Amino acid sequence: MTALTVALVLVAVAVGLLRWRRPAWYWLTFGVTLAVVRVLVRYGSVMDACGLTVPPARWRLALARATNRPTPEFRAPRILRMRPTRTGLVLRLRLRPGQDAFDVAAASDRLRHSFAMYGVTSRELRSGVVEVRMTGYDVLKRVQMPAETDTRPMRVPVALRQDGSVHYRDYRAIPHALTLGATESGKSVYQRNLVAGLAPMDVALVGIDCKQGVELFPLARRFSALADDPDTAADVLDALVVRMEGIYQVIRAQQRIAADVPDAEIAADIWDLPDHLRPVPVVVLIDEVAELALYATKEEEKRRDRIITALVRLAQLGRAAGIYLEICGQRFGSELGKGITMLRAQLSGRTAHRVNDETSANMAFGDIAPDAVLAAIQIPAEMRGLAISGDSSGGWHRIRAPHTSLRQAVNICNRHADRTPDLPELALFRPVLSASAPAPTSLAKAASSATG
Repeated sequence: MTALTVALVLVAVAVGLLRWRRPAWYWLTFGVTLAVVRVLVRYGSVMDACGLTVPPARWRLALARATNRPTPEFRAPRILRMRPTRTGLVLRLRLRPGQDAFDVAAASDRLRHSFAMYGVTSRELRSGVVEVRMTGYDVLKRVQMPAETDTRPMRVPVALRQDGSVHYRDYRAIPHALTLGATESGKSVYQRNLVAGLAPMDVALVGIDCKQGVELFPLARRFSALADDPDTAADVLDALVVRMEGIYQVIRAQQRIAADVPDAEIAADIWDLPDHLRPVPVVVLIDEVAELALYATKEEEKRRDRIITALVRLAQLGRAAGIYLEICGQRFGSELGKGITMLRAQLSGRTAHRVNDETSANMAFGDIAPDAVLAAIQIPAEMRGLAISGDSSGGWHRIRAPHTSLRQAVNICNRHADRTPDLPELALFRPVLSASAPAPTSLAKAASSATG
């Protein structure tokens, strides 16, 4: 008996230590079994306490009275499926008549406490069916991306959501995006994950980094064009506008709108073109957008208007031509001048890391998801990489990208350097690489010397 007691104590200590130090391992070994039992045992009483039950149907009451049986109990949503995952549980519920998906969403916090889970979120799959995702531990404390992800062309897994699912950056669904974050907020790591995810794909990368290229130049082997100052950036954006206009001419020539051509074959963007005619898509990464909008002289003001005009044109018209914008910055507000709010209106995807002021959070989410503004300004400084991501649909999620060092990102870009396409319109801005460490000279000068 003493040996059994000692063994049970040792197991309890091991379980407690595992839960403290390795919550993911604890969940996969002990936590998932305990959670399933807890949900099944408490389900009826928890649903009743949370107000997620409905009275029995009238015919059941009439049948009970006619047969002199006890009155039927209130009915909770029926569990269609319970699926354990590596981070929690997924319940699919069939709602009873009179219930709404909003009722389940409103009770999420009470369900979290009642089932002793870390987090509970819900979404409506179809009429009358709701999916409830429960997480058993804080998946954002130590981000571990799953080994297999649903990667498709122009769809990159960049972070993990609070509910344990993977957060994707899908350029075909959300062409342009804005990413904000103060210094040391994790914005650069998010950008590295994005570049590392795009590197193995058939896509051209164009970088604009006005911090003399310190963020993007180490990844230069995978970039078709790089600009490290506003003057070069203006020329690169003008070249992209020229490329966009040329691609539209290709689409017009291949639309095939004759009466005998099925509607599905009529081309409206590059993805409707045959493979041999389809231009390579381009992702434009801008590291600090405020540097492009600031000016001190009349000449700089003209350059600024030229840059913002080109960005707005690319944001409005670039999707069909396969040109996508990924704009990053520490600050993004109307004080950056005319055209900024027009540009923001075209950036459907919004991601905000920790920001220094509420105005930046409002600029990111005020027009699409006001509830996300409060969540964005509450991100603690010690949680680097934690961010709020939303889109024009009004939905938003807490996400965190896995830590990717600059060395890891450079290795991935170098490994896939052979995929870097040569774009004729941007040939002047192709980064010049050498075996030895380059001197810190402007890319514009390098481009001029290459053509001289």
